[in-house]
Amino acid sequence: MLDVLGLKVPIIQAPMAGVSTPALAAAVSNAGGLGSIGVGATDAAGAKAMISDLRTRTNRAFNVNVFVHGPATADAQREAAWLEWLAPLFVEFGAEPPKTLRTIYKSFADDEEMLAMLIEDVPPVVSFHFGVPSPEAISALKAGGTVLLATATNLEEAEKLADAGIDMIVAQGIEAGGHRGVFDPTAPDDQLGTFALTRLLVRKTKLPVIAAGGIMDGAGIAAALILGASAAQLGTAFVACPESAADEAYRAALLGPGAHRTRLTSVISGRPARALANRFTDLHASLTDRLPPDYPIAYDAGKALHAVAKARNEHGFGAQWAGQGAPLARAMPAADLIATLVQELEAGMRAPNGNP
Repeated sequence: MLDVLGLKVPIIQAPMAGVSTPALAAAVSNAGGLGSIGVGATDAAGAKAMISDLRTRTNRAFNVNVFVHGPATADAQREAAWLEWLAPLFVEFGAEPPKTLRTIYKSFADDEEMLAMLIEDVPPVVSFHFGVPSPEAISALKAGGTVLLATATNLEEAEKLADAGIDMIVAQGIEAGGHRGVFDPTAPDDQLGTFALTRLLVRKTKLPVIAAGGIMDGAGIAAALILGASAAQLGTAFVACPESAADEAYRAALLGPGAHRTRLTSVISGRPARALANRFTDLHASLTDRLPPDYPIAYDAGKALHAVAKARNEHGFGAQWAGQGAPLARAMPAADLIATLVQELEAGMRAPNGNP
């Protein structure tokens, strides 16, 4: 499958929405890996523009990631209670909370325009997060020659992906930064680590497996490959690259002592996601039995709070996605990072303890 993707090295850059850019994806692809853009936070026109930009920067394979979450159920009472809970923070920054909340992102499962655009544009790779689309969508994309990847956090999800005709499985461990790819956020989460999950899926499924979560250097990639993974997906490792869209506060937090603390919380968006610990993630401790609105309705409130706080020079309410390997982040151009990872990978394969 790596030959199908045209990779020179088994490294995939995770499509972290809000961080990944066409420039970053192109730099990774041009260096021999698989660059990715996340389009879950835009519409078909915005996604088409990103893909067009990316194509001007590289002639190599790249990945376009979409979110396939279940439909958000509006609940006026729960949303009003959520805004009331956050109201003191808005007041702290001289603002009022929104009067109502919106479903700000459309799921790929319900986005006919996005599907039509991808069928017409035929990106080399499309990946799915939060679930799997309809059989018709999968058939149409595969008919054009697009390779399909999808995230699984346990064996049951992986088996559903295999049955649906997905080509490769991204095994997302609990260490991973950004949104956890669970299909049903209300169901119990096995919280499997990356290497346990990778080995499980390698043993129990017939599809190539991509290890994701907490992998930051070549030794980690080597460990994943030794466990049977076909490739490793890294997200947090690329946040500090100059080509990413991370702002200065995000970069400073990632490269500072705060990187040693990440939190998995649904407070920011309404779905479990891992981020650098900050004032926003600290709210998780006071959730008690309070339920946030459904994703992405809760994210509308989170983005509004971040905007008013940032306007007052408070950056502690940003969605600073990061995995547990965050302290190992390095700030360098993406091409240099790929080259460094390859050198470390080769050393790691010679000396599997990661200390050649």
